[in-house]
Amino acid sequence: MTATTAGDSSDDVHVKTQQSPLASKRAKESNTPAEENRKGKSGGYFTLGYKEGFSQWWANIPAAAAEHTVLSYIPYLRKPPTHIQTGSAPPSANGSTMSLSHSVEKEAAPVKTTSIEDPYGPRQWNSQMVNLGGKNRALNEFSVKRLEEPHEQNLVMLHGYGAGLGFFYKNFEGLSRVPGWTVYALDLLGMGRSSRPPFRVHAKDRQKSITEAEDWFVDALEEWRVKRNIDRFTLLGHSLGGYMAVAYALKYPGHLNKLILASPVGIPEDPYAVNAAMPDPSSSTLTNEFSQDQDATMEQSNPNIREPAKTTGDNNNFLNARSKAEKSGQNDTTSSAPRKPLPKWLTYLWDANISPFSFVRWAGPFGPRFVSGWTSRRFSHLPPDEAQALHDYAYSLFKQRGSGEYALAYILAPGAFARSPLIRRIHGVGRQMIASNGLATSSVAVAQQRRENGIPVVLMYGENDWMDIAGGHAAEQKINEEKKRALKSATAEEKKNDRGAAKCFIIKKAGHHVYLDGWEEFNEVMREEMMDVSRQE
Repeated sequence: MTATTAGDSSDDVHVKTQQSPLASKRAKESNTPAEENRKGKSGGYFTLGYKEGFSQWWANIPAAAAEHTVLSYIPYLRKPPTHIQTGSAPPSANGSTMSLSHSVEKEAAPVKTTSIEDPYGPRQWNSQMVNLGGKNRALNEFSVKRLEEPHEQNLVMLHGYGAGLGFFYKNFEGLSRVPGWTVYALDLLGMGRSSRPPFRVHAKDRQKSITEAEDWFVDALEEWRVKRNIDRFTLLGHSLGGYMAVAYALKYPGHLNKLILASPVGIPEDPYAVNAAMPDPSSSTLTNEFSQDQDATMEQSNPNIREPAKTTGDNNNFLNARSKAEKSGQNDTTSSAPRKPLPKWLTYLWDANISPFSFVRWAGPFGPRFVSGWTSRRFSHLPPDEAQALHDYAYSLFKQRGSGEYALAYILAPGAFARSPLIRRIHGVGRQMIASNGLATSSVAVAQQRRENGIPVVLMYGENDWMDIAGGHAAEQKINEEKKRALKSATAEEKKNDRGAAKCFIIKKAGHHVYLDGWEEFNEVMREEMMDVSRQE
């Protein structure tokens, strides 16, 4: 491959990107009833047949090619840049290490769109690997920079567990319309197309093990920030990325001007520890991530959310403690926390740190069929070609050698509740001690320290999110209460300069993946939050 883009037909990125059997299958079934189409011809959970699954396994589409295909659906960007320093070769039978290649030929030159072809341009799109310290440590980065105007603000986007930056393909164009902003999306270390060094936790103490697992990700993010010479930025994290965004804000204070959490995992306490007699859920448990059909999610409206809350969000007190108690007394079946314990086999596999992607790798030619059980439902609301591209992309990532995925068992308990819940510490976001020059306080005298003056925290959930929305409102309440406590004895100047606040938004007709399910409303909310930063800074 040359050092231009991945758009040339002779590039490795375009190898084997013909329509795969799943796309053909979806197209043939487009005229069948919705329920039948969801379940496939066999009526089972996996929509991809054995023959089609084997064909995809044999095609062995490289991760770089799959990412390139997904990003080609970005409006006004016909040939997205795609470096092939990682993910350019198909994984071997034993799994790919996705080791780094520093060859110049595998880099990708930025792509520029002019104001003639791009009504919101000119913009520059770039794909590259950012090398970090240590052996085999680097982050995959995709960025969009506005041209011919002052560069003032930065947005950094973090994906969820096992995913990759390509899942934000519906957001790059819309978010990069805001004047003065550069948008960065990163693959977490050990996930996506970032390098995959061995994941190890050396601590024996429970809390230290949790911290060490968190640090594995947030230290890499901080090192990336330093490499990019970015002082302050707005951080957006989805699901596990949201959890890590909070962990970053607490460990490396002074560098965020806003924190945006999209359906973050790990906020609420384990419900078994606080209330063992909870109603059975109907649509809000972890299993819905794999069983819930997105067509149904987007078609239905959640009756438990008042209409104003769906559009405004600022004064939303949906599912606060009082309403939860009232609904519990009415035997409501829409509570977000399951009453019954998880199956013992699931708990065993979780505690043994056997990731769900291990089964994809072990399955060999059956791997694509297994993945189709998730992708056919997760992307059922999208056009067939886009759904197919995301299926190929997901499988190309899931089959890679395990790395960062093994952090999950240290961070979350079975059922996706955090071992160290964020509700216990999220109120500290924006209230940490930092040096007057913005450096960490560990190396400076107490006399040289000052406390952060708060940062805005925005939480977004889907109307039909299986994540516990009540946890978001509890976090909102704790953050705002902490602001009142911090300003109780503050001077008039300190009160004037304080920027701390929290609010929740509900994205209509969206599930857990709010950025994709309700991408238009999500982008509108994000643009307003970004413009708010521009006004305040």
